[in-house]
Amino acid sequence: MIDIHKSVKKMAEDALDASHRLSRVSTNAKNAALLRMADEIGWHRDFILSENKRDLTSAKEKGLSAPMIDRLTIKDDSLKVMMQGLREIAALPDPVGKVTSMWRRPNGLLVGRMRIPLGVIGIIYESRPNVTVDASALCIKSGNAVILRGGSESIHSNLAIASILQDVLRESPLPDKAIQVIPFTDREAVTTLLQLDEQIDLIIPRGGEELIRAVVAQSKIPVIKHYKGVCHIFVDATADINMAINICTNAKVQRPGVCNAMETLLVHADIAPAFLPKIAEKLQKAGVLIKGCEKTRKNLKNIDAATEEDWYSEYLDLILSVRIVPSIDVAVEHIEKYGSMHTESIITKDYANSQRFLNEVNSSTVLVNASTRFSDGFELGLGAEIGISTTKLHAFGPMGLEELTTSKFIIYGDGQVRK
Repeated sequence: MIDIHKSVKKMAEDALDASHRLSRVSTNAKNAALLRMADEIGWHRDFILSENKRDLTSAKEKGLSAPMIDRLTIKDDSLKVMMQGLREIAALPDPVGKVTSMWRRPNGLLVGRMRIPLGVIGIIYESRPNVTVDASALCIKSGNAVILRGGSESIHSNLAIASILQDVLRESPLPDKAIQVIPFTDREAVTTLLQLDEQIDLIIPRGGEELIRAVVAQSKIPVIKHYKGVCHIFVDATADINMAINICTNAKVQRPGVCNAMETLLVHADIAPAFLPKIAEKLQKAGVLIKGCEKTRKNLKNIDAATEEDWYSEYLDLILSVRIVPSIDVAVEHIEKYGSMHTESIITKDYANSQRFLNEVNSSTVLVNASTRFSDGFELGLGAEIGISTTKLHAFGPMGLEELTTSKFIIYGDGQVRK
C-alpha cells in the first residue's frame, strides 16, 4: 500500500534539491527546454486529447457543472494557446539575476538589489489542465521548482501533460524533478503538502472560493489568495453607447465561467434610459438573466430584483446584476463595498473621470474603455500567469515571471569595515 504522506514529502524534498540546481541553470538552457516543450505538446496532441476525453467522460457522469466542464475541456485551440504560451515565456527576459537598483553609500559601499527565485512553489488547482503547462513554464523560466496538485476531475489530463514536460527535462541540463505532479487524488496529499514549510516556499491555489479558504485554513506555508472575482463595469454618463454595449457583452458573455467575467454592471443615471434597453436586449439574446435594482427595473420590465446577496455574488454563469448610480463617487463606493479587488472597468469619454477611476478603485487590475476579460497574464503580455492575487503581499493581480521572484541585496566593497 502506498504511503501518501511519505510520497508527497519525498516529492517536496526532490523539488527543493531541484530548485537549488535550477537556480544555477543558464537562461539559454531554460529557453531551449521551453521551446522543446511547446513542440512536444503539438507532437503529442492525440495522447493529450484522449486522456482529456477520459476526464470529460467521468466529469459528465458525475454531473459536474457546465462552467467546470468548460474549464476542463482541451481542444486544438487550447493546445495552440499552451504552445504559444511556452514560446512567449521563452522569449521574455529572464528576471533571475536582474539587478533592479544600485546606489553608493557615503562609506563607498555599492549596494544593489538582485532578483532571485522563490524556491519551491506548490500549485493546487481545479479543472483547467492548461494550468499544468502555464505554471510549469513560468516556474522553470523564473528558476523555481513546482509541485502541481490538480483536481481529481482532471487527473488524466494533468498527468499526460506533465509526463511530456518531464521527458523534455530529462533530455536537458535542467533537473527532472523541477516539475512534479502529485498522482494521488486523496485529500491526504493536499493536507501533507500544506504542512511542508521546510521544503516549500509558497502555495498558490487556483479554483473556487471554498478551495482557497480551505487551503488558507490548513497551510503552514504562505498562500497567494484569490477568493473570487466580483468584477464591475461602470458605464459613465459620457460613455459611447455602442462601445459600452460591445465591451459589456464581451465581458459577460464571451466566457461567463471565468473569474474576470463581469458580474455587476453599474450605469450612470444620465445615460441609463438610452443605454439600458439596448444592452439588455443584446444580453438577453445571449441568454443572460438580468437582476436589477429598483431604478433599473423601472427602465427594464420583466427582470428579477437584485438582492443584497446578489451584489456580492460571483455567478460564473449567464447572470448579471445591474445598478443605476447617480455619480462616479457612488460607483466607486459600490465597488469598495461589494468588490473582491479583482478587476473593474470604466467606460467613459471624460478623461478626468477615467483618471479618478484608475486612482481611486483599489483593485488589482483597473481598465478604461476595455473589457474586464483582459485581466489575464497572457493578454497583458506576461506570457501566461500562475494565478491572480487579490491580496497585496507579495504580489497583486496576474502573476507572471517577476512575481515569482524576490530580491536579495548585493554589496560591492573595497575593504570597508563597520565602525
